[in-house]
Amino acid sequence: MNLPLMNYTQCPVCNAIEIKKVLEVKDYTVSQENFEIWHCNHCSFRFTQNIPTPENIGAYYQAKNYISHSDTQEGLVYKVYHLVRSVTLKQKRKLIESVSGKLKGNLLDVGAGTGAFSKTMQDAGWKVTGLEPDETARKNAFEKNGLNLLSPNNLYDLKASSLDVITMWHVLEHVHDLHGYLEKYYEILKPDGKLIIAVPNYSSYDASFYKAQWAAYDVPRHLYHFSPASMEALAKTKGFQIITIKPMWFDSFYVSMLSEQYKNGRNRYLHALLTGFISNLKAVFDNKKCSSVIYILSKK
Repeated sequence: MNLPLMNYTQCPVCNAIEIKKVLEVKDYTVSQENFEIWHCNHCSFRFTQNIPTPENIGAYYQAKNYISHSDTQEGLVYKVYHLVRSVTLKQKRKLIESVSGKLKGNLLDVGAGTGAFSKTMQDAGWKVTGLEPDETARKNAFEKNGLNLLSPNNLYDLKASSLDVITMWHVLEHVHDLHGYLEKYYEILKPDGKLIIAVPNYSSYDASFYKAQWAAYDVPRHLYHFSPASMEALAKTKGFQIITIKPMWFDSFYVSMLSEQYKNGRNRYLHALLTGFISNLKAVFDNKKCSSVIYILSKK
């Protein structure tokens, strides 16, 4: 796709100029193009270089098997995804209640997809505002869950100190305006509010095992690639502190199943399960090693 691209000459998190190319990764989902991933030697943040602009990135989401927008259940991997999601939605609700200390409140779900989590929290008694940039996903959210999701532009209309919880489930890695979003979150969260960010962890075992074929790089849709150290650096720049890190145990298996397809051109489910198991085993005593992690942030 010949689209306008964005090039970084310094780290998007810490502005350091000590950045270098570390990987070349293929877009297996849509374009089959190759994209470079660069690494910051100062804060360990990684980012996709030469990314499509916000106005043009949408073309890279147009795939029927892009699950957060289509909710597809075609194929074993996606059937497993839906089975696991029914469990994780309950876990997420309990996590929200635990970290916020509330059974009801005002919640903003950014990147709501087809609305499964927003619907879960709404049914539990929370007042939920859901933001989703993709028109197809918003349509599916209304048809499947009866939700009227809003465009992300509505974020800037929200009132200061009005929210108890803001959630981003595998969303921050997609947001071009990384700093602008976090600054707005700080403004609209109540003093005791919580920001919950779930992202893949490139410092996990499965990431190191699959390297350029690690499915969670998902270029160019994933603009950024986080390690716990780089997330901490980003949080500090915006007045947040990480109060705890939670593992997402199922993600290592799901990502490994996709990665096996990318690496070998076929489904090797036993190999994927073994890799996911080893990855989780290495993270048992250190959540920072999990394939995907949930960061719970509060205002300093």
